[in-house]
Amino acid sequence: MVQAYILIQTEVGKAAEVAGHISGVQGVTLAEDVTGPYDVIVRAEARNVDELGKLVVAQIQAVEGITRTLTCPIVHI
Repeated sequence: MVQAYILIQTEVGKAAEVAGHISGVQGVTLAEDVTGPYDVIVRAEARNVDELGKLVVAQIQAVEGITRTLTCPIVHI
């Protein structure tokens, strides 16, 4: 299982709407609108890195109102 945090920037005033929409996407375990340089932080999981990439590109980046994403895979050292 691969887990990641996805940091999202949205259009002005769209953070809550984007977080609400993304929270219903399969593979997303948490979606919160926040303050700071990013507007939404998502925690997601997938079976492997390829599926995580597909989740981000096909499902999350497709949400209207998102302007940029940064995917941060979780590592256990």
